[in-house]
Amino acid sequence: MDTPEEPLEIAKGVYWVGVIDWNLRDFHGYETPRGGTYNAYLIVDEKITLIDTVKASFADEMIERISRIVDPSKIDYIVANHVEMDHSSALPRILEVAQNAKIFATERGKTGLNEYYAESGCSGWNFETVKTGDELNIGKRTLMFIEAVMLHWPDSMQTYLKEDNILFSNDAFGQHIATSKRFDDQVEDVMEDAAIYFANILTPFASRILKHLETIGKLGLQIDMIAPSHGVIWRNDPQRIIDAYAKWASGKGNQKVIVIYDSMWGSTEMMAKAIAEGVRASGTDVVLFHLRKNDWSMLIKELMECRVFALGSPTMHNGMFFTMGGFLTYLKGLRPKDKKVSFFGSYGWGGGAIRQMEEALKNTKMEFVEDPLKVKFRPEKDDLEGCRQLGIKLGEIARS
Repeated sequence: MDTPEEPLEIAKGVYWVGVIDWNLRDFHGYETPRGGTYNAYLIVDEKITLIDTVKASFADEMIERISRIVDPSKIDYIVANHVEMDHSSALPRILEVAQNAKIFATERGKTGLNEYYAESGCSGWNFETVKTGDELNIGKRTLMFIEAVMLHWPDSMQTYLKEDNILFSNDAFGQHIATSKRFDDQVEDVMEDAAIYFANILTPFASRILKHLETIGKLGLQIDMIAPSHGVIWRNDPQRIIDAYAKWASGKGNQKVIVIYDSMWGSTEMMAKAIAEGVRASGTDVVLFHLRKNDWSMLIKELMECRVFALGSPTMHNGMFFTMGGFLTYLKGLRPKDKKVSFFGSYGWGGGAIRQMEEALKNTKMEFVEDPLKVKFRPEKDDLEGCRQLGIKLGEIARS
């Protein structure tokens, strides 16, 4: 059985030589309870080619893994699909070993690498810049480069191995999973992890993703395998993750309502539960999230897959509760498409939470639906019935 310590041949002469970060628990500000990987790939041909590198702290582990296949000093080409340090910060170390290697990157990629590694002797690095459609012959095989601007950095690109129909997709189609398994058909719930990854990293670039998928379609690429830079490799019907990206990027959610709230003394929670009950009574699926008791990264994934959501906060210091403020800052940055939102909350001697929540989202493309619900102190029977009626309306909107 393959172990994580060994390189793995994913196609003839094509090897996974990445690393597993078993202890990764936070990435880009969201929780990664299952750890992660930094994937790099080695193609052994007339020109030995390394696709991407890894995080600097794992550089020697990657080099040791490569050395079990070839002498790392014999690497001829390094493809830098992305400047971000989890993929590029091992470059200075690998170039100490493979001193004659040429680096292939986009023009923005070259600029970024020069800026990041100015103190690492990058002025002596041998670069060749590429753009969409450019090809590189490495012997019996040919690489095609595809720019992927803002997926999710300006320099991003993908590399296609023509003879083997493998797309080295860098940060697209990835997941954060630490596992000794390398393929999607060996890991349960991989689509769930891919959805969480998309929701928390790629949601702001939805329109770019749709255009990029069009570009891949126009190039007429047959894709038998997708090898991302994080997580497992898609070999079992890779079209399913491409189709999932098209759906997620479109912003078209399921007929479901998400109720997101925090509560100080239970009043806002009572409202949230009554709203959820109304949604259920309408015949629509509903999920309830307390902001301090749930992982925000999972919450964002659920929100991506719904059409309607409700936000509830108590008033504290004449404004929204601090957790709601932090969550809305995070949500705003992700810019989800085609979502409808309603607001509710409780207050004591003065309000302000709802006003601040509306202010926080007013310049987004989210549509505000239904009048906000405000309750002073503890909700009474009539207040809870009003919440229930709001839930029924939101359920109907989600199904419309």
